[in-house]
Amino acid sequence: MFPKLLDLGPLTVYSYGVLLAAAYLGGLQLSLVRAKQRGLDPARVMDLGIYIIVSALVGAKLLLVIVDADHFLREPADLLSLARSGGVFYGGLILAVLVGLWYVRKHQLPTWRIADVAAPGIAFGHVVGRFGCFLAGCCYGHETTVPWAVTFTNPLALENVGTPLGVPLHPTQLYEAGAEAVILGLLLALEHKGRPFPGRTFWGYMLVYGVSRFVIEFFRGDPRGMVVDGLSTSQFISLLIVPLSLAMLYWLSRTPADATPAASRPRAARA
Repeated sequence: MFPKLLDLGPLTVYSYGVLLAAAYLGGLQLSLVRAKQRGLDPARVMDLGIYIIVSALVGAKLLLVIVDADHFLREPADLLSLARSGGVFYGGLILAVLVGLWYVRKHQLPTWRIADVAAPGIAFGHVVGRFGCFLAGCCYGHETTVPWAVTFTNPLALENVGTPLGVPLHPTQLYEAGAEAVILGLLLALEHKGRPFPGRTFWGYMLVYGVSRFVIEFFRGDPRGMVVDGLSTSQFISLLIVPLSLAMLYWLSRTPADATPAASRPRAARA
């Protein structure tokens, strides 16, 4: 597709980097709007968002290094390519959740209300980010004969991420973008339906994303690490996250709502 947007002298602007930045900023903005609507301190949510963005970037790359440890041990110079790589989404998600939990506990924020505010932003950012993958050619699918197959021809896609050229492939990037768009719509449409409780939106996202990611992985063709034959790293993580999400939804539905501490109220603007 279009891995490179333009050259600015010695600087090359890559489509993936631009859309990744748009994904993080768009997801953060959506979370800020939702925080204000719910009376949460937008300054705290902004600070939390920055922590989450940094930890998501680091976590995604760390899991990529772990998954491809043999390759990086053989070719340590390829560690420099991590600057152009988005990494593994689950790695970023897991580290971001851990850092987010640390932050809300430290500042005595309502944990699951904050998580519910952030969940649609994560889904929105993932939609945009997967379009970046599509333009770059990464996260590609298996060879296929389906009518909607895509064929990459740009040599930069092969050079940067090893995308097969001239071969019809499953557009797994678009499968996941579409799945995340559906999940985003469901989260927003259903969060006030039935008997809402703090944490339902977040763990609902984790549950449905885990199922969709497990299925989409069967169509992926890029090397991304296998835990056992036929089960990728992301599928293995999905198998852990889905039952955890079900357990958390059950537990939180039977737990009194977390109190809203004073720290969640807007604080004075900092100079």
